Amino acid sequence: MQPRSSFVVSFSALLGGALLFAATLGLTGCDFQFGWGYNGGYSPEQPIAFDHSLHVTQNKIQCQYCHNQVERSPHSNIPALSTCMNCHMAVKTDSPQIQKLREAYDAGQSIPWVRVHMLPDHVKFNHSAHLAKGVNCQTCHGPIETMQRVAQHADLSMGWCVNCHRKPENNAPTNCSTCHN
Repeated sequence: MQPRSSFVVSFSALLGGALLFAATLGLTGCDFQFGWGYNGGYSPEQPIAFDHSLHVTQNKIQCQYCHNQVERSPHSNIPALSTCMNCHMAVKTDSPQIQKLREAYDAGQSIPWVRVHMLPDHVKFNHSAHLAKGVNCQTCHGPIETMQRVAQHADLSMGWCVNCHRKPENNAPTNCSTCHN
């Protein structure tokens, strides 16, 4: 058995090493977070500026019009250019952003949108199941209808999801296989 003073020195060295490691991550700009979720506040620049507040709040377009697979599929979809062009063949055609859409559409290409809301690979999330239970988009995505540039509202961590599932009014499963592959 080690003398007590030896244990204190070992523990202090271990604690000091852990703090030095954490400080090094912070100084290098590393995004690693100690279990507090993923990408909270993440708001990447997109190849074409898309203003949800204009489309949803001002023009009253429902989320499901553009994200038309969300009610039928486990995954939400990034809208096809044909969906955009349903309106933009005639609406705001002189806009440089819409002209980029039109060029890609005419060339049979897609827009390389940058994914905003991400979960780890070992997590499965079913959009259609949540919509079927009456969960609205804003519960997870925040006030998307006011966002000129989409930002990840919630951290989407396991704890955040489990806390919602545990609410008695949600009557949601909490077993591991619900969300983990």
